[in-house]
Amino acid sequence: MTATARLDLRLSPEDKARVEAAASLRGLPVASFVRAAVLREAEQAMSAEYLARLSPAESKRFLKALSKPFAANAALGKAMARGDKLGI
Repeated sequence: MTATARLDLRLSPEDKARVEAAASLRGLPVASFVRAAVLREAEQAMSAEYLARLSPAESKRFLKALSKPFAANAALGKAMARGDKLGI
């Protein structure tokens, strides 16, 4: 990995010492420790926002709906025809 972008932040001396101690416990440089923690938190935040979690019953209903044959309604048919005219 060639990392060229920078991310700067300010910490209290206590927070900085805590991060340094945690990185040391993991045997990592502070930058690597912070990078891993930030990326892990970013992934969790994005997953919570962009992934839909379904119960088993909801999952079953969703899969059943997907297995039905496709049938375009009138509005979709018009939109598709308009797209054909525009060469889309």
